[in-house]
Amino acid sequence: MKVGIIGSGDVGKSLGKGFIAAGHQVKIGSRSPEKLNDWAKSAGASTGTFEEVARFGEVIALVTLGAAAEEALRLAGQKNFDGKVVLDATNPLKIEPGKPPTLFVGGTDSLGERVQKWVPRAKVVKAFNTVGNAFFYKPQFPGGPPDMFIAGNDAEAKKKVAQVCTDFGWPGAIDSGGIESSRYLEPLAMVWILEYFRTGSPNHAFKMLRK
Repeated sequence: MKVGIIGSGDVGKSLGKGFIAAGHQVKIGSRSPEKLNDWAKSAGASTGTFEEVARFGEVIALVTLGAAAEEALRLAGQKNFDGKVVLDATNPLKIEPGKPPTLFVGGTDSLGERVQKWVPRAKVVKAFNTVGNAFFYKPQFPGGPPDMFIAGNDAEAKKKVAQVCTDFGWPGAIDSGGIESSRYLEPLAMVWILEYFRTGSPNHAFKMLRK
């Protein structure tokens, strides 16, 4: 499968390495693709502009900062997303130096819903936004693998993302409902972030317990 990754930070690189390890072709994008050449060469990926990445990907992962998502999608070209699965790993974080971030949207809206509006003919699935990027691939915890929560409007798209989770070593995915459920998954990411600020450690994740 060809995977395009829009965003070149640690989240994008970690997700890219996971897709490569799972046997997929990866093209990672940036406003300045040349800065990724060394990383891409060592990881076995290719690089491109946001538009080139969006054209390349059969599945496209959106991993920019939340505040940069709309502009990145605009640069990538709306038509390049038509009919494709978009794995939205973004969170709407307002970042201030020295403070834990806060959400710049929530309650009656979410960044996931906005992404779906910005690329209306894509099949957006919120995923990989509630865990640190170090644990995207083959997460190992003493209590067993954590759970991935996803949300999206298209059932087949969610099945594809759930399979990605399985291939990455997660026990599938927990379907939280339509893309409007991003209103709850994005605040769940804040719970993860606040624990990180409290402890200084990224070594935590969520698990649904049943009996």
